[in-house]
Amino acid sequence: MTGHEDRSPTTVEKTAGSAGRIADALRADILSGAFAPGERIRQEVLAERYGASRLPVRDALRALEAEGLVIMVPNTGAWVAKLSLEECQEVYQVRERVEPLLLRMSMPGLDAETRDRLLPLVEAMRQEPQVEEFLRLDREFHMLTYSGAESTILGDLVERLWNTTQHYRRAFTLLGTERTSRTVHLEHEMLALAILRDDPDGAERVLLGHISSTRLELSRHPEVFHRL
Repeated sequence: MTGHEDRSPTTVEKTAGSAGRIADALRADILSGAFAPGERIRQEVLAERYGASRLPVRDALRALEAEGLVIMVPNTGAWVAKLSLEECQEVYQVRERVEPLLLRMSMPGLDAETRDRLLPLVEAMRQEPQVEEFLRLDREFHMLTYSGAESTILGDLVERLWNTTQHYRRAFTLLGTERTSRTVHLEHEMLALAILRDDPDGAERVLLGHISSTRLELSRHPEVFHRL
């Protein structure tokens, strides 16, 4: 006995902490497009890149697989998740159904401070010329509208669906004409206003149209799924 308690972190705690740090960094890299859909993720490269051993790298990859960002094949390796046109269409159709429901569940729980952030975010998106920053603001805006919901099941599902379609939202934004860009900004504004006037039916209709318009636009550009 040493006469005092050893308070140093255990190996398990260190691994969990490293895995969380790696998962956060890799998630950001995937969502930003630094890793492309279908790209092989080599554990030894990640270990060197993030200054860690392979064990926390594997744990991080498993966490990101659960989030829909990574696909792991036993005894083979890990890849950034990639969707075919048909798979992407299916994911968007699911989003069209579950996100309006999550929004309806969320609206009663949105406090005044949260509501006050919506229109400034709409304006920030309208003024933002950089695609990556627009995508970040867009995600912040929509997740904010869902933040009042108490359902963790539906919230987790929606976040996973957003993760799996991130690269295709980027492609949609890059494809956009001035007309489609104006439409997107108008839909954001209409959604914010429906929330501010406590109109769940109107908010659901706007959100459904907002998601389906992206799906329809992507369906007209199958070449996107060959390039990604």
